[in-house]
Amino acid sequence: MKFIIAVDCEGVACTVGSPGASLNESRDLEFAKLQATREADACARGFFDAGAEQVIVWDNHNGSLNLDYDLLDERCDIALGVGFAHRFPGLDASYAGVAFIGYHAMDNTEDAVVCHTFSSATYQYMKINDQEVGEMGIDGAVAGSHGVPVVFVASDDKGTAEARRFFHNVETATTKNALGWNAAISKHPQRASAEIRAGARAAAERLDDFAPFTFSEPLSLEIRYKRIEAAQAASRGLKAGERVDPYTVRWALDQLADYF
Repeated sequence: MKFIIAVDCEGVACTVGSPGASLNESRDLEFAKLQATREADACARGFFDAGAEQVIVWDNHNGSLNLDYDLLDERCDIALGVGFAHRFPGLDASYAGVAFIGYHAMDNTEDAVVCHTFSSATYQYMKINDQEVGEMGIDGAVAGSHGVPVVFVASDDKGTAEARRFFHNVETATTKNALGWNAAISKHPQRASAEIRAGARAAAERLDDFAPFTFSEPLSLEIRYKRIEAAQAASRGLKAGERVDPYTVRWALDQLADYF
């Protein structure tokens, strides 16, 4: 068994944003990166407890280079940096599953901690085949294009609810109850990590219960931008899309990888 753990930071225990700002401008950022390391380590240990042969931890928040790599289980391999040939570095059909640690709810999710889709400053929403999607749905579909299912997700309660809407039988661990962009009641970080380890092991012990998640292809991708000049730029150039209205652009794609 081989797994890849994709690691973001907003969804981990005891992490919130700052009023009017992303996590990267929050006083909580340094703790978030430490707790993301702990939760990624817990997930990896859960997979190893179940007999995993390889676990790659992919550090993907804000251009990578967030985790304290020496605090991860030494059996892990680590994907870091930017400029990979495709999203989900190292992933192919030989993997048993992927996990999302620290992921967050999509844009337009009421009272979710630091909810956004890729950039809270840039996008109002993304839709694929007229369905609003966030980073979990998109990355889950990237994995699904290789025939690999999402088997485990740890996030706030809004994020785990979103994961269950998209991914068949996914195992989840809720790190905190979200009460707003900058508000939550969180589990203690150590308790959250312990539950993540147990959940990852449980997921790895029932792999026959999961199925890859995909979007029907060819597909449409629609993005509503927060600034009109960003939509203008997206409707021009080599990857130009169709301008739907002043703030919205739509692309017709043969496959998800044509954009992501």
